[in-house]
Amino acid sequence: MKLLMILGGLVGFGIGLTFGWVGDNTWPGMLWRGCVAAYLAGLLLRWWGRVWIRNLEQALRDRQTPAARLESPAVLTRAKP
Repeated sequence: MKLLMILGGLVGFGIGLTFGWVGDNTWPGMLWRGCVAAYLAGLLLRWWGRVWIRNLEQALRDRQTPAARLESPAVLTRAKP
C-alpha cells in the first residue's frame, strides 16, 4: 500500500511540475502545483489500492467457496442416487 502511495506521489509531482512548466509559471508556482498534485495523487492511488486489494480478496473468497462446499462432510456423507 505504501508503494502505491509513493508511486502516486511521484507521478502526481511530475504531472504538477509539467503542467506548471507548460503554463509558464515561476519555479515556486511549479513547486506548489507539484506538491499539491503529489498529495492528491498519493491519496487517490492509496484509495484505489485498497479497493483493488479488497476486490482481489473477495474474488479469492468467491473462488474458494464452491470448492469448500464440495469438500464439506455433509456432502461427502450424502448417499448418491
